[in-house]
Amino acid sequence: MNFYDKELKALKRAQRFRTREVVDYSIKDFASNDYLGLAHKKELHESAASELSLNAVHAPKASMLVNGYHQIHKDFEDALCQANGFEAGIVLGSGFNANIALIESLVRKGDRLFIDELYHASGVLASHIGEMDVVVFRHNDMEHLEELLKRSDAKRSLIAVEGIYSMDGDLCAKEVFGLADRYEALLLVDEAHSSGVVGKNLMGVFEHYGIQIKENYIKMGTLGKAYGSFGAFILSSEHISEYLLNRAKPIIYATSLSLYDTLLAHKSLEYILSNAVMLKKEIFLRQQIVEQRLGIQIEGLIVPIVYGDNKKVIAIKNELLKEGFAIGAIRQPTVPKAIVRLIARLGESKEDLQNLCERVAKV
Repeated sequence: MNFYDKELKALKRAQRFRTREVVDYSIKDFASNDYLGLAHKKELHESAASELSLNAVHAPKASMLVNGYHQIHKDFEDALCQANGFEAGIVLGSGFNANIALIESLVRKGDRLFIDELYHASGVLASHIGEMDVVVFRHNDMEHLEELLKRSDAKRSLIAVEGIYSMDGDLCAKEVFGLADRYEALLLVDEAHSSGVVGKNLMGVFEHYGIQIKENYIKMGTLGKAYGSFGAFILSSEHISEYLLNRAKPIIYATSLSLYDTLLAHKSLEYILSNAVMLKKEIFLRQQIVEQRLGIQIEGLIVPIVYGDNKKVIAIKNELLKEGFAIGAIRQPTVPKAIVRLIARLGESKEDLQNLCERVAKV
């Protein structure tokens, strides 16, 4: 019985039908979010696996609050705090879960969430849980945000922005930090696509903008992108961290993060910090190639090209795949208008990126 036959047929007619494709390692990867190419570095895997083999167990076994919090977790959290200047850290299963944990638990009755209209789908989903008071502000429009904050009578306010927006590839406005301070609001910065990509030591937008960490700031980052592993982290004040451990359901009730993934991410953090100068140079060179070949200035490594035609972006993706290049064809509802999304990642050569950009320019 085909219970959802009509819905699936409608998706196919609108060129919005999705399928999974097994990764072909012979194809040049300009689609994934492995920004620094660390998922290919065997020495990081071997180091993590070797260290884990010396541990008494190889799996977390339980939730973080029920005998599932290991020294491996704590060591990585401490290293993240030291590298980013925060008091406390919590590692958990994914960036999606982290956004659910933060927004669902922090916005209580009488509070108000101010969320950028292009915030990640996980945050949007979290904002629909229960009867949350939510206000959406225009993308990166700080004047609009301030108007909304001025008129607000909320008991507490939480502002949610992304460090680098996953589809548009632009940085959050620096002014958002000042607005959060002025209106005594909590500020959540989703650094999924900026951590490991911008900043003096590639720690993200806080570092990029030279922001002094304050008690109302919360940083969330993922480990499955620039860190070449899996999972996520939340950095905050000790006060916020204690609250999350007592109220955030994805932290309380889920099995704690895999020990291997935690170790692997820790090795990646050490690698990034030790090689930041070289990595920043490689990022800059790829940004130059994109600007020279496509006329697009990028602030991270995301290259969005708007076509507004679902059928066309799929055709471009398939054509380039035949030529040995994997790119993203992103359609609604993920984006307002269909885009081709390239990732100028360090895992592929500058020469291949140049060839791809020239091919895309012709298209």
